[in-house]
Amino acid sequence: MIPTQLLMVPTYVMFARVGLIDTLAAAMVPWLASVFGIFLMRQFFLSLPAELEEAAVLDGCSRFGTFWRIILPLARPALATLAIFTLLSSWNDLVWPLIAINNPDAFTLQLGITNFQGARRTDWSLLMASNVVATLPLIAFFVVAQKQFIATMTFTGVKG
Repeated sequence: MIPTQLLMVPTYVMFARVGLIDTLAAAMVPWLASVFGIFLMRQFFLSLPAELEEAAVLDGCSRFGTFWRIILPLARPALATLAIFTLLSSWNDLVWPLIAINNPDAFTLQLGITNFQGARRTDWSLLMASNVVATLPLIAFFVVAQKQFIATMTFTGVKG
């Protein structure tokens, strides 16, 4: 629930101590866990009926087996939804990679597009073409995960 801007300095200090500054991992690792993701998955798991887990235990399945064979396949739509939202938020992030990555060889696509703009002159046609190219992976990912995304929205609305 703390704003991302407030966490940038401690995250930078922590990454500098670990040695992740100027790497692509510095741009990806902060997005692996989020409050939204924890809340989304918690709500999804609470919506699953407890009878599923009880039936698996009665059939002799261990707790890990129950999670791996029953709960995790049911959570696939929620995980796909979380992946979509996480990818969208991390893909379009400019501020954190600008702070964490100084090496031009490790720049993210958004940093490259930002540096593509000139101080005196900008070739707008090339800049807009690069923006279209930067959007294509997001569209492709959404088209692939669209079925799971819709399944999450319909599954969480059904109570019974």
